[in-house]
Amino acid sequence: MSSPRSVAVAVSGGSGAAKGSRRALLWAMKNVVPQADRLILVHVIPRITSILSPAGEYIPISEADTHAFAAYVQDVKQKSEEIFVSFKKLCESNTIETFLLEDDNPANALLSFISESGVQILVLGSDDSNFITRKLKGPGIPNTILRCAPDNCDVYVVDRDRIVSKLADSSSSRSREEGQRYIVSTQLNKSDNGAGISGQVSGISASSAELKLLKNFRFLSISERSYIGLQTSSRRNSFENSTISEEANPDNYGDFVDTISLHSFDSIASAHREPLVMEEVEQLQLELQNTIAMYKQVCEELAHAQSKALLLSSESLEEAKIVNASLKREETLRKIAAEEKAKYLKVMKELQESKSMFAKESYERQMAELNVLRESIEKQRIVDTLLSNDRRYRKYTMDEIKIATNNLSEDLVIGEGGYGKVYKCNLDHTPVAVKVLHQETVNKKAEFLKEVEVLSQLHHPNMVLLLGACPENGCLVYEYLENGSLEDYILNRNGKPPLPWFSRFRIVFEMACGLSFLHNSKPEPIVHRDIKPGNILLDRNYVSKISDVGLAKLISDAVPDNITEYRESVLAGTLHYMDPEYQRTGTVRPKSDTYAFGVIILQLITARHARGLITTIENAITNGSFRDILDKSAGDWPLNETIELTEIGLKCTALRCRDRPELDTEILPLLKRLSDMANASVKIGRKSVSTPSQYYCPILQEIMDEPYIAADGFTYEYRAIKAWLSKHNVSPVTKHKLQHSVLTPNHTLRSAIQEWKSEVALLDQ
Repeated sequence: MSSPRSVAVAVSGGSGAAKGSRRALLWAMKNVVPQADRLILVHVIPRITSILSPAGEYIPISEADTHAFAAYVQDVKQKSEEIFVSFKKLCESNTIETFLLEDDNPANALLSFISESGVQILVLGSDDSNFITRKLKGPGIPNTILRCAPDNCDVYVVDRDRIVSKLADSSSSRSREEGQRYIVSTQLNKSDNGAGISGQVSGISASSAELKLLKNFRFLSISERSYIGLQTSSRRNSFENSTISEEANPDNYGDFVDTISLHSFDSIASAHREPLVMEEVEQLQLELQNTIAMYKQVCEELAHAQSKALLLSSESLEEAKIVNASLKREETLRKIAAEEKAKYLKVMKELQESKSMFAKESYERQMAELNVLRESIEKQRIVDTLLSNDRRYRKYTMDEIKIATNNLSEDLVIGEGGYGKVYKCNLDHTPVAVKVLHQETVNKKAEFLKEVEVLSQLHHPNMVLLLGACPENGCLVYEYLENGSLEDYILNRNGKPPLPWFSRFRIVFEMACGLSFLHNSKPEPIVHRDIKPGNILLDRNYVSKISDVGLAKLISDAVPDNITEYRESVLAGTLHYMDPEYQRTGTVRPKSDTYAFGVIILQLITARHARGLITTIENAITNGSFRDILDKSAGDWPLNETIELTEIGLKCTALRCRDRPELDTEILPLLKRLSDMANASVKIGRKSVSTPSQYYCPILQEIMDEPYIAADGFTYEYRAIKAWLSKHNVSPVTKHKLQHSVLTPNHTLRSAIQEWKSEVALLDQ
């Protein structure tokens, strides 16, 4: 029983290759498939080494995801197997096997397949390339398979007009002796039908390969079944020697013409002396010479055409380069034009902005000039008002001042500042402090007049009261405060006794109230700019009051705390109390006073000079030695409350205004609580001292600081009755309806309360 025969047909895609594959499949279906048991269609695709990304780029396998690569390979193989559909339609059998091989070298893939699968017959097509194309490409897939196919497999290469086959050798010994032989069979034009040389010569025979070559060049007209036989083996061997190179390489049939020598036909003619054969051979020789000449001419024309094509190609390349250069130059010019247009539009925009800015600046300059003129008029009005009979303060003459001060006697001097000296004297039977401006300080008169203007409108318990002035000679008359300045108590000068800690808590709260009053004044806030212990005065009851507002500034154009603005201005104030941001930028804000206030808080706690005090306290808190820097003369400090007060002082001395707390919302509530705690401690300490009942507020049941008389005739603490009237219209005591809500200050009771507090303070000391 014979073994099953398998036929494999190699198919491919593309226009030329697909035609050759269809030709090979049809030939196989007609000639070898009927005797076979299996029909296999084989297609080779290149190895898949990369993945095409959605962006059109190829990603190597090493960088791709494993699942994505597997899906991509599966998709490529499915698309590649679609090539078998058109070839299956050409087959009558339904039992067709298909194999998809993956290799970069199709010839190696086919050779490995027929070796491993045991295929006995391999049929493959040849593309429609001509002789010149084959020479340029070199040996193709059919040549490689014909040369390297195993001995047990028949290989058929189906071309348009010939079939090249390599048959499996029946015996291995014969294969070793003769080597591989190629058989070229040709289908010729049957219309010749025995005409020509076959009708005249009957004894000449030739191999099918020779016959094929003669047919290709059309110089013989013979029948499909005719053969030219050579009786003498020596004559035939000489002809075969001239064609042995073509038998070894089937692709070189086109070159065989150059290797045919004319003496081969002379040998044929000499072997047979028949006249007709000689005549035919001579005719063949002549035709062969003509054909060779025509072939050489065609080759020369082809070479000329190739050189001309190369010349035209080079000219085309040059023209393409010129066109590309022109296009690039045009693109460059367009870019330059676009840039110039953009620059022009930008310049026009800047010009329009400059015009609008110029118009805006011109308008602002005109407005500034109007504001300067308005301010000048206002200043003149103030001066005129001050020099006239102003009803807001008492106007003194210089003679009255000299009489009161004993002609400005040095014995009456109680202080001296940058503006002048301060004298203690009596005017209208009242102790007063007179500040006299230096006559040579002419440029300070504007500040003097400002102080008169500001103080004449300020009325607050924690602000020094202006009693009168002498505008002609620069004199101010203040209420006299018996206990001097806070600086004397901090630095223990002029024999001043140390202040107890609870008095210092209260003084800090009173200073904050005075500053809040200045900063919230209407219509514009007022910045003192020179807050220091020397400008904080204490009356006979140790109530603190802010004085010396000659450097005060009305800030109608206040700058927000979170914006840094630099201004050209003359700095005013005292070193170590001056706001660092004000020193650096020249911009004054209400928080500039907050900085100086924080330094004074730290001085009250430690009784030290302001120089380097902030760093000293910070280091003490860090090292845990805070208790050591407290002023021991103030008594037994409550540590927790003192630390809280110190933290307030450190926050107030922050370098940037934006980092300092708000006076009204953050500082005052804390200081009020600390002051109340200090007052409560004082009340506990004075249990042995009886307090008059009229000193207590009916609402708060606490000793009053600011007693005011309401419409019901009773006296209340001002803040308590004010809060009551904001919600009720009846008396807190009688519960009867009040006739009005006007409050009148009770100065007599206030003086009595302050005097009583002074006595209690002396008892506590």
